[in-house]
Amino acid sequence: MTYTTQLVTDEGEFAELAQDWARLYDRCPSATPFQSHAWLHSWWLSYGSPGRLRLLLVRDGAELVGVAPLMRVRRPVPALVPLGGAISDYGDVLLDEERGEAAVTALTEGLAACARTALIDLREVRPGGAAERVYERWRGPRRRVGDSLCLELPALPMADLVARLPSGKAQRVRAKLRKLTALGIERHVATPDEVDKALRRLLELHQLQWQGRKVTSEHLRPRFCEHLVRSVGPMVRSGDAVVTEFRLDDDVVAVDLTLLSRRLAGGYLYGAHPCLRERKADVAVMLLDACAEHAQGTLSLLRGNEPYKHHWRPEPVVNQRLLLARRRTAPLLAAAVCDVAARRRGKELVRTWRERGGGGP
Repeated sequence: MTYTTQLVTDEGEFAELAQDWARLYDRCPSATPFQSHAWLHSWWLSYGSPGRLRLLLVRDGAELVGVAPLMRVRRPVPALVPLGGAISDYGDVLLDEERGEAAVTALTEGLAACARTALIDLREVRPGGAAERVYERWRGPRRRVGDSLCLELPALPMADLVARLPSGKAQRVRAKLRKLTALGIERHVATPDEVDKALRRLLELHQLQWQGRKVTSEHLRPRFCEHLVRSVGPMVRSGDAVVTEFRLDDDVVAVDLTLLSRRLAGGYLYGAHPCLRERKADVAVMLLDACAEHAQGTLSLLRGNEPYKHHWRPEPVVNQRLLLARRRTAPLLAAAVCDVAARRRGKELVRTWRERGGGGP
């Protein structure tokens, strides 16, 4: 087969790719919701910088069979990095599963042509992602290093997830589930027409629940709200997301956003009114119970090593960072690897300092 490649740098053309992109997304089993057109195009509108868009397309005639959704950055080294940024838990490319190695080769060679003076830095690739096939095919200097830790559970009904726990913990979780029932908390899955209002309520509750405590500041900014509202509506319509409201006495006291794909479901963000904790409702149990209803393949707790996640006996899965260079850009690869090592060492030193009581006697 003969494939053609095209580099798109215009965001208007990016918008027009929605239908072709959706068909390719459906033919890439390893894709996560963070590679959907709705998510990435909306992200670009909120976070992208003019002149930096780099979408590498591979086509068979008019049919889209591969996409590398990237943008150009200058720091810490000149590089092409995935769209989606820090608010996306996974980064990847898209490849038509039915096209075999020829499509992989076309995308790989296209990337090599694009990266004449820049490093290709593919962050947060979930093990088994399509980008790993590009990495294996790459002919120039390359390095694979660990990225963020994710925690994953099997996609089981809540009763089976509880059964995996030691008997004492399992009994306590069952008691918490009974407490939620006794309180009369009801679930409502938002329809596409209700999603915008539900998401705005989610962000209101999210800000309220973290009031006076350390919170991810980006979640409170208008651009994040605009991105979430703009992207999730189409994702709900296509089955890539579900928004669940939790109601108590006709008031929406919690809202959860779960992102869905063929192999993975993950609770992305939620907001919960402090009254739930005051009434001794376990919010984490409530959310996992709702999320488990929609999971297929894997129930991901997404990035982060928070202690409460370990109560469920998850499997640790480390995302990959795939660094690809040409011979002329090999020094950039070496610099990026050194930067990774330095940051990792810095985190270890901070952790050691904290474990010793902040350096005190």
